[in-house]
Amino acid sequence: MKTPSGPEEAQRPASDIRVFASSCTLHGLSHVFGPGSLTPRRGLWAVAILLSLAAFLYQVAERVRYYGEFHHETALDERESHRLTFPAITLCNINPLRRSRLTPNDLHWAGQALLGLEPTEHATFLRILGQPPTLPGFMPSPTFDMARLYARAGHTLEDMLLDCRYRGQPCGPENFTAIFTRMGRCYTFNSGANGEELLTTPKGGAGNGLEVMLDVQEDEYLPVWKDVEETLFEVGIRVQIHSQEEPPIIDQLGFGVAPGYQTFVSCQQQQLSFLPPPWGDCSSASLDPDFELEPSDPLGPSSPTPGPRPPYSLVGCRLACETRYVARKCGCRMMHMPGGAPVCSPQQYKDCANVALDAMLRKDACTCPNPCTSTRYAKELSMVRMPSRAATRYLARKYNRSEAYIAENVLVLDIFFEALNYETVEQKKAYEVSELLGDIGGQMGLFIGASLLTILEILDYLCEVFRNRVLRYLWNGKRSPKHSSTNLLQEGLGSHGNQVPHLSLGPRTLSASHRTCYLVTRL
Repeated sequence: MKTPSGPEEAQRPASDIRVFASSCTLHGLSHVFGPGSLTPRRGLWAVAILLSLAAFLYQVAERVRYYGEFHHETALDERESHRLTFPAITLCNINPLRRSRLTPNDLHWAGQALLGLEPTEHATFLRILGQPPTLPGFMPSPTFDMARLYARAGHTLEDMLLDCRYRGQPCGPENFTAIFTRMGRCYTFNSGANGEELLTTPKGGAGNGLEVMLDVQEDEYLPVWKDVEETLFEVGIRVQIHSQEEPPIIDQLGFGVAPGYQTFVSCQQQQLSFLPPPWGDCSSASLDPDFELEPSDPLGPSSPTPGPRPPYSLVGCRLACETRYVARKCGCRMMHMPGGAPVCSPQQYKDCANVALDAMLRKDACTCPNPCTSTRYAKELSMVRMPSRAATRYLARKYNRSEAYIAENVLVLDIFFEALNYETVEQKKAYEVSELLGDIGGQMGLFIGASLLTILEILDYLCEVFRNRVLRYLWNGKRSPKHSSTNLLQEGLGSHGNQVPHLSLGPRTLSASHRTCYLVTRL
């Protein structure tokens, strides 16, 4: 504040509006509350201040409203790295079950659900498979486990994997993890399961990733008996490239690799970062796949499953949501679904699970927010025919197969990073609190010429007004009875015509307080 000048301002209290206006840093206030009477000039200054204050408050309200809408913006950047974590690679044979591994018991339980076979057609189908017909007196097993069927009759990686190399070093089936998907038994390379260390690569380009040679075993494919939902007409391998934090949904996101070709897959890592509410809709809370027996909301929260949960991912949330829906509808889960519910029987698969899951996917009943952080991989595919005639003869001798078999069943898959750079897609707050305060400060300086210190001056003035007027008024109200007694005493002393400096009562001399009590008694 500026020091008030002049004898008149010096005599006024600090709570006087004219003293405050003459010393306040708020522009124009001294022109309104200056000394003298009301003039047109002072009125124009008052109008200007009010208009500026109204414009300032309008701008502040607009900025606060914009901040309350919690806008965000997306920033795309490309960064370099000296070493990248290699993604998880999931492989599935398009044929879920090998024909040589099917038994009459399998056809009894799963023939109608998987192949559309009627019981009277089992003998004919077994002849097509090259197996003897069912013996008289055949008794099926009392129970049947779909997961065990796919684990026993599905294609094994030991039979399919002809050659495997990672960055030029040999690898084998021990570097893959068996998992169940909707396509049956599949295998994931570099899954990081059971605490295994994730593989990395310091270089990009072909030869610095995973290269596998696979045998699709077309002679083990099931014959097409009827055109049912599970009927497959293609041959080859389905592949999905994904991060270790999310489970594969290879039946929806996988791409095909055909025998007779070498397929090159060039990848680029993309790291996504989203904002939580209220700026975005990302989440990091995993959904429990298990459900209560009678939940109030079939897709809402439930009692937690003991043990650590996997990191949240969009695919994992959808899979958990589908699991809870199928478990609530059918009382069981499909073999690729997580959770503690029992695995559905083949008849439950046909009558309930497949129907319920397909209906749910059509309705899009699962509402899963994006994860706050995730990793995905952009892909570019190219292919060449293989093997050549010379290579066919060599591979036929090496693997003890015919040249026709090699040409129709063998494929090579080469997956690598295009370069050791990666893209970042990051959501950022479009309007921070610091920007809001900066805009308010700018508008304050533009329209009313004030700052934060001006606000402190106003608060200081209000404190002075409260202290000098409100508190003084309350204090004077409490002291008014004492003032009336004092006035009465002074009047009584004046009526006796003189003051009594000392009154002697016997041998003692009374003090001033005793004299006052004596005079009050006399009055």
